[in-house]
Amino acid sequence: MITDRPRAALLAASLLLTGCGGGAVATPAHKPGAATAPAGTDVPGAPTTGAPTPEMTPQAAPRRLPGLGPQTWAEVPTGTRQAVVVTGRGRNSPQSTVVLYERTEAGWEAGDSRPAHNALRGWTDHHRAGDLRSPIGVFTLTDTGGLLRDPGTRLPYDHGRGFTATGTGFEGESLAGSFDFVIAINYNRAPGTSPLDWTRPLGAGRGGGIWLHVDHDGPTQGCVSIAREYMRELLRKLDPDLHPVVVMGDATSLAR
Repeated sequence: MITDRPRAALLAASLLLTGCGGGAVATPAHKPGAATAPAGTDVPGAPTTGAPTPEMTPQAAPRRLPGLGPQTWAEVPTGTRQAVVVTGRGRNSPQSTVVLYERTEAGWEAGDSRPAHNALRGWTDHHRAGDLRSPIGVFTLTDTGGLLRDPGTRLPYDHGRGFTATGTGFEGESLAGSFDFVIAINYNRAPGTSPLDWTRPLGAGRGGGIWLHVDHDGPTQGCVSIAREYMRELLRKLDPDLHPVVVMGDATSLAR
């Protein structure tokens, strides 16, 4: 296990070939993480007690998130009240949009739609290390970090030099600053650990280090990247008590 900061920084940068990051043990600044919300198929917020009335019937349950079909909606954990929805332009496109939804008594309330990048080759249902595609699915969000200091998130935040990004992207753009702020996507990782943690429950061949991070104006290796100020905003809004998730994939796949 790599523990010294210089090696952690080098390793985090080198793992751009298979994901966005990984490697070092969390620094002491990392706070204990929140538990992953259990998966389920119940509609979040559906009535569970009380006799039915003309105003409260099974059909009156809150609508599902826009753009999600029954298969995708069934993957959203019971109790989730905050969802970052990443909708890809096409199966093989590196361009997408991001919207933060919060569930209210009236249903799901949408924030602003923001442009984003995903992996160079688009999306996949079976992500593999180095395939240059982003994984499709619903994943919990429990841990954050970055090269810069915590901007005020309520999620655990790991601050350290292990988040240094170097080199250039697919279009020759500099990657410097890409990991100033990151949100770990719980694909093939252990929730409750630093985004830099190496643990890969599905095995190294299934990739890892899939993050939301600062956009560098080009396609990613597998992550989703958004504008710096939106990353700050998202970090401040995400609330572990609302069991946040990211729902990500191309529009056709999410509609299944």
